[in-house]
Amino acid sequence: MNKLVSIVIPAYNEADNIFVIAESIKGVFATLNYNYEIILVDDGSADHTLERIKEYAATAENIFFLEFSKNFGHQLAVKAGMDHAFGDCVISMDCDMQHPPELIPQMIQKWEEGFEVVYTIREEDKNLSKGKRSSSSLFYKLLNWLSDIELEAGAADFRLLDQKVVNVFRNFQENEPFLRGLVKWLGFKQYAIKYNPAARFSGKSKYTIKKMFRLALHGVTSFSIKPLYSAVYLGFILSFASVLYVPYVLYAFLNHVEVSGWASVIMTIVFFGGLQLIILGIIGIYVGKMFMQSKNRPNYIIRSTNIPTR
Repeated sequence: MNKLVSIVIPAYNEADNIFVIAESIKGVFATLNYNYEIILVDDGSADHTLERIKEYAATAENIFFLEFSKNFGHQLAVKAGMDHAFGDCVISMDCDMQHPPELIPQMIQKWEEGFEVVYTIREEDKNLSKGKRSSSSLFYKLLNWLSDIELEAGAADFRLLDQKVVNVFRNFQENEPFLRGLVKWLGFKQYAIKYNPAARFSGKSKYTIKKMFRLALHGVTSFSIKPLYSAVYLGFILSFASVLYVPYVLYAFLNHVEVSGWASVIMTIVFFGGLQLIILGIIGIYVGKMFMQSKNRPNYIIRSTNIPTR
């Protein structure tokens, strides 16, 4: 009996990409001796994505879908797909064709060689704007500096996981999972494949600079308490610096030196006030994550699906 490969594809406003990605995967598996299934996760799309998915699912028995009740985010969409994928291995990839399906045979080959995690690293795309490339580079540098994991620059959500790894993933109940970090944290036998991203077939990227920054914060606060230690160290440094200022204050007082410069005083107050807010914000993020996690709400809600009970 041929092995089954489950392919999880999150989709948010990707109506024009559904048919193209599914047909591309079908063409790839036509040359492979494996069975496959595609699990498309509609992440609360506002366009006709769900209709396109249902139309395509009606044409084949190996096309499944999960419809979220609202937009829960890319990472939870991937997690939901993996929760419902029971193939011998599970591949997650984006819907926009930037993750080339032609790479799947190489990923499966490495899996057959004994690697339980086969992940991909995106080569720098020269066609992207300088701002986009800079923000991406800053994302990985910030994450590696502040967290306890080490991610290669360009690490993507295009990966293959053995079913034993997916079984571990199902036990995670984090309400804001950072999957790239979790995969690295899990261990197992891993192999990286570099690839050149293809051009996006239709639509535009959902990862704005704001979302990249938010994702970086989630990654750092999910895997490290270094920011809290950094706040403590910064407090000690500034306290020590203020002590060094005491001799000048005494000198000015004893010698009746007039101290002028209200602007500099106000700037100092504003600077330290802002610094305090940043430190309180860091603490607040950690407290907020614990608060949200303690509610034990479901991480996502499935409105409809055609996946049979397994």
